[in-house]
Amino acid sequence: MSRSTSTKQIYFFGALGGLLFGYDTGVIAGALLFIRQELSLTPLAEGIVVSSLLVGAMVGAAFAGRLADSLGRRRLGQITAVTFAVGAVGAALAPGPAVLVLWRIVLGLAVGAASVTIPLYLAEIAPTRIRGAVSTLNALMITVGILVAYIMNSALAPFEAWRWMLGLAVLPALVMLGGLTTMPETPRWLIRKGRAAEAREVLARTRAPEEVEQELAQISEVERMERERAGLRDVFAPWLRRTLFIGAGLAALSQLVGINTIIYYAPTTLSTVGFGDSAAIIANAGIGVVNVAMTVVAIWLIDKVGRKPLLQYGALGMLASLAVLALTSLLSAEGSAVVGVVTVVCLALFIMSFAVSWGAVAWVVMSEIFPLNVRGAAMGVATFALWTANFIISLLFPVLLDALGIGLLFLGFAAICAVAFVFVRYLLVETKGRSLEEIELGLRGQKTATRA
Repeated sequence: MSRSTSTKQIYFFGALGGLLFGYDTGVIAGALLFIRQELSLTPLAEGIVVSSLLVGAMVGAAFAGRLADSLGRRRLGQITAVTFAVGAVGAALAPGPAVLVLWRIVLGLAVGAASVTIPLYLAEIAPTRIRGAVSTLNALMITVGILVAYIMNSALAPFEAWRWMLGLAVLPALVMLGGLTTMPETPRWLIRKGRAAEAREVLARTRAPEEVEQELAQISEVERMERERAGLRDVFAPWLRRTLFIGAGLAALSQLVGINTIIYYAPTTLSTVGFGDSAAIIANAGIGVVNVAMTVVAIWLIDKVGRKPLLQYGALGMLASLAVLALTSLLSAEGSAVVGVVTVVCLALFIMSFAVSWGAVAWVVMSEIFPLNVRGAAMGVATFALWTANFIISLLFPVLLDALGIGLLFLGFAAICAVAFVFVRYLLVETKGRSLEEIELGLRGQKTATRA
């Protein structure tokens, strides 16, 4: 690693995979309008094209945790960057639907790996006092990637250039690969591998001088306690089951509230209420701007307000916006101008509520609550739950939209938001201001970081 790499560069390149995550998940929203026309896709085929990436993400997430624990967070990040680049080129050159689905599965492997590795890296590299803000950079990069995808969709829509939309992801993938060559490994992984001198060097670059030896000793103590544990088997140990349930529950609920029906299908949804294709893509780009802006707000708030309050208020905001959208659609005449306006406003309010809460905070909590010796594997289990929920929603949305209409469908998502509020209210307590080692020691003392 390069000694000249600044702390800001470490955080930036550590989070850059989130931009590719966001771009590759968001770009399909605009590209799908033209893929559907050119390849004559049915609603089910649309769902398969979109959700094929999620199949890959499920597999990538399932294996990435163990690979991150064995190879290291940084090396797996490099492998992920190469996979992003290859998958982007392959998808752009795909001659037909079957090959496109295949390459989107490859891209999904990279997305799944990034969704595990990036939160782990950022949580382990950051000091406790700003860990929430640094970890939230992952969510910010995801939203920036989605926005960049929407902007490129808008710019290329007049040319119906969906292949360029998909292929441009190769550029940030190459930047990510280059940046990671200068990055350090996390001190916690280095300690686990017996490389204490390197861990001390990394801590010295990201901590105040008086904090280095104290944190090194704390990490080493927890590592000694874990040394004889069984690794993957410990993920499902009785003392950790509650925490694993909460992590997987947060992950799944963050998708079941319906966020990706907007990320993937907003132009499709807007076109059903009277927007033309180009107007729908432009409106979608505006929603992307809101997404980025509110994620910045989340970075500012998370270490001040805390994780739990943001998740609770976010769930209520999503519930209200979806309920209004659903009721307006059910009570107004089909094709009404009122429905179009209310749909755009409610989608924007939903994105605001999600981005400032579940979009950013769920990832942070998931990266904080698991113990070091199984952190990668447990994060993989939770993230697998996330991508499974994402896959189910994304595959079924076009079919359900066609069968039920916007009103009933979004009323169902509003009900899931209510479940998310109750889940957080009764199962989660605050982790802000506590080191990862303090959280783990609390777990081992039967005072879990997630217990009220």
